[in-house]
Amino acid sequence: MIDKRTWQEFSAAGLLWWANRILHLFGWAIVLQVESDGTISDVYPARCTFRGFVEETEHENFKKLSAYLKTHIEEIDKEAQDG
Repeated sequence: MIDKRTWQEFSAAGLLWWANRILHLFGWAIVLQVESDGTISDVYPARCTFRGFVEETEHENFKKLSAYLKTHIEEIDKEAQDG
């Protein structure tokens, strides 16, 4: 099953940060171009020189991701068990 979601939701959950943490190892990142009104006008993969994030960003995004897991763990577990 596929349930299309928005980039805003993906980012708010801490998942964009998590994906980029992994991609930084290879010198890549997923870039969201955000306009002044908050809308996302483009999303693209890019090569980068980044190799991680500053401590404050890490801390804030671990909190986001932990909150997402806390809220959705039963659904995630059920999907994993049902295959």
